[in-house]
Amino acid sequence: MIFVYKNILKKETDNLNFRFTKRQISVPVVISQQEAISIINLMSGKYQLICSLLFGAGLRINEALRLRIKDLDFNNQSIFVFRGKGNKDRCTLLPLTLAPKLKNQINYATRLHHKDLSDGYGLTSLPISLIKKYGNAAKDLSWQYLFASSTRCMHPQDGYICRHHIHESAFRKQLRKAVLASGINKRVTAHTFKHSFATELLRNGADIRTVQELLGHNDVRTTEIYTHVIGSKFGYAKSPLDLG
Repeated sequence: MIFVYKNILKKETDNLNFRFTKRQISVPVVISQQEAISIINLMSGKYQLICSLLFGAGLRINEALRLRIKDLDFNNQSIFVFRGKGNKDRCTLLPLTLAPKLKNQINYATRLHHKDLSDGYGLTSLPISLIKKYGNAAKDLSWQYLFASSTRCMHPQDGYICRHHIHESAFRKQLRKAVLASGINKRVTAHTFKHSFATELLRNGADIRTVQELLGHNDVRTTEIYTHVIGSKFGYAKSPLDLG
């Protein structure tokens, strides 16, 4: 409104008594480590592994599904997130407990890629900008999706036959089933696991700046929302009923 008055109507706003509204703090829904693991254990196969990455590495669902083989660094125990939220690149934790399953998934993706090559295909879906930059990267094993789709499809822009990653809706369907079976009476979505990742790190003493970096937040104030969840903003204050 101020922009309209100043730049379009060319009027001063000094006497209009404008007030800036304060940003409302929305506390995210989180689940405990025990609740997260109980849901994960009710899933199986690649869907269980994907859910484990959401909670264990703080990935958003689209970030997990877009992981390529090259993005896993077992030596440095890190996962590279390419063009995450805000089109930013970042690194996050690679849970050691998931290393064997991740390597098995790489083996599966490798076999799938070799089958595609033998059938005269073998291309993965890549943005046009990356195809121009890296040339034949679409056929390179390292660029193949970790969670590749079981079927080939046509690239929406270039029209070539390729193999994309599994669809987000397939994961959400499996997650809904697991949450229902767990009996947990909270609104649990894929994003809940990222919130719970951050909360568990802070609860266990991680520095808030480290958590900010792992999540890819531009502003630490975004990360500070999780302190409201664990109550750390109250310091050592206790309810009068708990004093004794």
